[in-house]
Amino acid sequence: MYYINRQSVANQEKGILDPSVSDGIVGSQSWAMESGRSTTIEAIRDRRHHLRRRLRAWYRRNRRELPWRMTRDPYSVWISEIMLQQTQVATVRGYYESFLAAFPTVADLAAADEQAVLRQWEGLGYYRRARQIHAAARQITGQYAGTFPRDVSEWMALPGIGRYTAGAIVSIAYDQPVPIVEANTTRMFARLIGFRGDPSTTTGQRLLWSIAEALLPRRGAGQFNQALMECGSLVCTPTAPQCDVCPIRSDCMAWADGIVDLIPPQKKRPKIIPVHEVAVLVVRRGRVLLRRCGDEERWSGLWDFPRFACAGMEAMPDDDISSAVLDQTGVSVQIQTVLTTIRHAVTRYRIKLDCYMASYVSGQPHSHRTLPVKWVPCRNLAEYPFSSTGRQLASLIDPLHRHQR
Repeated sequence: MYYINRQSVANQEKGILDPSVSDGIVGSQSWAMESGRSTTIEAIRDRRHHLRRRLRAWYRRNRRELPWRMTRDPYSVWISEIMLQQTQVATVRGYYESFLAAFPTVADLAAADEQAVLRQWEGLGYYRRARQIHAAARQITGQYAGTFPRDVSEWMALPGIGRYTAGAIVSIAYDQPVPIVEANTTRMFARLIGFRGDPSTTTGQRLLWSIAEALLPRRGAGQFNQALMECGSLVCTPTAPQCDVCPIRSDCMAWADGIVDLIPPQKKRPKIIPVHEVAVLVVRRGRVLLRRCGDEERWSGLWDFPRFACAGMEAMPDDDISSAVLDQTGVSVQIQTVLTTIRHAVTRYRIKLDCYMASYVSGQPHSHRTLPVKWVPCRNLAEYPFSSTGRQLASLIDPLHRHQR
């Protein structure tokens, strides 16, 4: 039997370090042996065989059949792990298959133009991931001659690869006994030991990584890590967790104490910031004016129509819009009509995007290598990578323009 060490819990909530725990790990000594001498990690080790057995049995019965689980190819595992960052599984499935169809090998990906990679990624969001995948593919083909590294530290030296992603790749692809901690396992581990502190802090992370290491089997680590993530995703959910079907409920201190809904503690919601933007579609002789977003812009590397922020939420005067287009592109235009207003969100920003149609008056695009501006045939817009709102704008162009020459 296990019991809750109330003093350790109290100390944890006050941020007091337990002197019996090495490496400055706080905390949740709530999951301890009856003797009261074993630490949380030791208690986990004592129960690791039971926990592994329960999680593996649950995973065999309940795992989802997902395309990236049908292979241990490191390239496929890597692509899936990057796509799954901050993106729902249901969304990733189609993108994963189409991406691998377009770039079947790391050599194909490395040889591709970045614009082609971004076009395949379009709609997944967080486009920096696509650019980092492309850069990493080129590094793998150059530095490692196309052979994937097997060492976590070598993976972490690649663009866009952190400790979790590196561990997931080498454990799943090569079955190396490397622990992982990501959003789902963070939540599940914190509830398992009744940790009520902030798991994102250095202290919380050190504790949770130690738990992951204590639980990890020497063999079958890849499947076990996937079982942890799957259970966290399907059962130990952020809200309304399904504790009644949890395979490790009997060992969960949060469930025993009735505090599952309190762990992890809710973070303060970021302040919502309203933003007003204007986008302008300038069409001339069957061509439309586009610019590529710079490195410091929201959609770096993607193409967009002239777009800029407004000082306030009220409608921007036509003359001011024309002046902004001229400053951004070098082309003088006349505003014709409002096409639509698109409301969307990017992180904490709630954006009102007013979309205008404009006619060409004079001038040539002022373009340079890092910030190209150019006229593109309307019929070719499908070849260019856009943000979601950019693609919506492209669909507004009168179909008649697409066939003008």
